[in-house]
Formats: sequence, structure tokens, C-alpha cells
Amino acid sequence: MKIPNMDRYLLIASLGIFLSACQASSTTEQPPSLTDVTEIQEANSQGVTFKIVDTNQSLCYGSSSGAVTNCTQAGYDADYFGHQADYTLSDDGLTITDNVTELTWTQSSDINEDGEVNYDDKLYQSEAVEYCQNLSLSGNLNWRLPNIKEAYSLILFSGQDASSYQGSDTSSLILFLDEKFDRAFGDLNATQTSNGFSPVEGVDRIIDGQYASTSLYVSTTMNNDTTMFGVNYVDGRIKGYPTAMKEFYVRCVSGNAEYGTNSFTDNNNKTISDEATGLMWQQDDSTSTNWDNAISQCENNTTANHSDWRLSNIKELQSIVDYTRSPDTDNSAAINPVFNATSFNNEENILDWGYYWASTTHVDNNGDGSNATYISFGRALGYMNNSILDVHGAGSQRSNDKVSVDTEPGANSATGTNGKEIFYAKTIW
Repeated sequence: MKIPNMDRYLLIASLGIFLSACQASSTTEQPPSLTDVTEIQEANSQGVTFKIVDTNQSLCYGSSSGAVTNCTQAGYDADYFGHQADYTLSDDGLTITDNVTELTWTQSSDINEDGEVNYDDKLYQSEAVEYCQNLSLSGNLNWRLPNIKEAYSLILFSGQDASSYQGSDTSSLILFLDEKFDRAFGDLNATQTSNGFSPVEGVDRIIDGQYASTSLYVSTTMNNDTTMFGVNYVDGRIKGYPTAMKEFYVRCVSGNAEYGTNSFTDNNNKTISDEATGLMWQQDDSTSTNWDNAISQCENNTTANHSDWRLSNIKELQSIVDYTRSPDTDNSAAINPVFNATSFNNEENILDWGYYWASTTHVDNNGDGSNATYISFGRALGYMNNSILDVHGAGSQRSNDKVSVDTEPGANSATGTNGKEIFYAKTIW
């Protein structure tokens, strides 16, 4: 069964709420320089168990043109400099240690060891769990399938989204993954025959480079399908995928079992500190008219008398998603209730929660940076077959035009449905 590109059918009605983040111990009067941010992070590293690897985004992109522009400390991702990716390949070439997160990874996705990475290396989620549990590699018996926060720690936004790529030669494509790891793309020559399905040729697209995790959605997606959150290092997204209908690449992890676990403290001044990451967050969210507006609001914010607020990058924002919660199971956003999340009625006239901007640009295969990343803390809606569905689940990471939600394919598709008036980022403080 071929899985369509769900982002071609996005509903972006709820985009416009955002959270901002600052370093917990910073009290500077002016926005910190690149060096200052690094120094603050290092000062906060004592006892930190959930270090967030920087996105590796070193370029700034204009909102309207999407072209590379000078970084001017406006608050874009590249204006700030965090824990830079630092990997060590083992002497035998079989494992890679992340020196920031203290996680060790299998270098290759070639699990059948035939010398190439293709559809034959993909497993269903339950099979992937078992594979990692039984793996013995480089003398290590303590492998596991990563959770979604562990898997996302590897993503680097120096990559370029290959969704629009029409060719078959992958050599020029830039993955959202460090070069020390092997390259895995969708297998255009694949034929799926397992798990009770009839043979289907061409089940993969180039962008079908999704990796399995242990993070199952606490609700369901699409047509009540049991769902797993996976990371795609080809298109640079987190989505929920039906576990019974799709196979995934596998990369096992070991070490730092505490990675991805938050430790929130309510500071009783409208801020929340996460001792695990060393970041401080605003407790409340707020409305924005577009991406630049979200960034400027954070840069000018003075909550709790801090002057160094900034819009978080996408990896920082994903760090506070609570994947044990969802609108359908908890009647809340996928975030710890220590935060205040704005609710509203969505396109189906159902109580829902918003999409939250991040400062990270989502660059496409042509170098166009007119889209930015966001996290769906509510349902990740899509319009398919004349129905509005939660296609990818609360906790997904997707992207949207920085200037106007109306430019997204599918944003105006559900004409006549309840809640149409909120297609233009209508949210409340």
C-alpha cells in the first residue's frame, strides 16, 4: 500500500500560537551574542541529562523570498549557537557515539548486511523493537530501539527537504543527518509482499526514509489506525505512521537511558525551568500573525524581567512535547499541564490545540527557505478524500510558509466545513 505525501493536504488553521525559550541562568540586559549563548549553555551543563544538539543551521533565510540573507541577530535559528553536533566513529566502523547526548548509535541501516540499504532492510515497528533488543554489536548487548526524542536528537537542519525531487539519483540530496551515518532513502524498486498485503510495486518514494521509534501515539491517526512516531531524515519531519501498514528503517541506540526525560519546575513567575535541558520557558503561549512576528515578539519579551527571550529552535521546542498526552486521550495538548496551552475549536468544530512556530527554517531541495518548522501540540490535521483527519498525531513536526498559511496546498480545501473562519491563524492570548 503506497502511503501518500500527507503534507500536500495540510490544514494550517491553528498555526499562530508560539512558545519562546531562554537559557535558565541568563540575566543579560541585551540579547546574548553567539558566544554568550554557548557560554551560558556550558555553565548550565552541570547535572543536565538532556542536552539538545544544535540544529546545525548556519544560514539565515528571508521570509518572503526564501533566499539566504545576512544574519543580523533578528532571532533566527542561525543567530544563536548551541551544543554543536560532535560524533565519534568507532575503530571498527560499526557504531557512532554522540559526544553531546552520550548516546551510541549503530552506524548502518543495512540490517541484512547485503551491502546496500533498501526496502529489504525495513521492518515493522514491532519487528524493529525485537531486532534492537537482540542485537549484539561491537561487544555491546544493551541496544534498544530509540524513543522519538532520542531519534530526533540526530536530526540536523543543514539538510534539505527532498519532497519536491522528481529524479532517482540520490547522490546530490542533502540528508538531515550527519555524514558519518549511512544514507537511506526510499527504494523506488521495492515490492511489498509481507504482512498480508498483495504485492505492490513502487511502494516507496525517495522521501520514504522514515526510521522507527518506540513512541506509539496514545491516540490513533487517519482511520483509527494504531500509530508510531517516526523521524524522516530525508524530508526533515516527525510524523505519525500506521504501524500495521508501513515498514521502517532501523537504527538502534544504547547508553544514557535518561535522555529525553524532562524535569520541569514552576518558577511561579510565568516561567517554567527544565532542569534536564537547562532551558527556561514561558509558561503561557501567545498569538502571532506569521513567523517573523513570532520571532520579534519573543525577542522583545520581558517576562519575569528577562530580556534574553528568543523563539526556540525546533529541537528545543520538540524537547517539551509530552508524547504520553493527546487531545483525544487527555482532552489537552501534548504538553505537560504545567504549561498553559490555548485551546479553540478546529475545522471540525472539535476542541483542539495549536501549532507552535520554531525559529528553524525548513529548506527545500532547491535551497528555498520560505518555510519554517513547527510542532503540532494539537491534532496534526489533513484534508483527504473529502474528510478532515488527524493524519500524523499531536507531537508531529512539520513546516509551513513563513508569511501566509493560505499559500499551503490544502489550506483552503475544506470549503464549507465547520471552523473555516480560523484558517487565518485565529487564536487567542
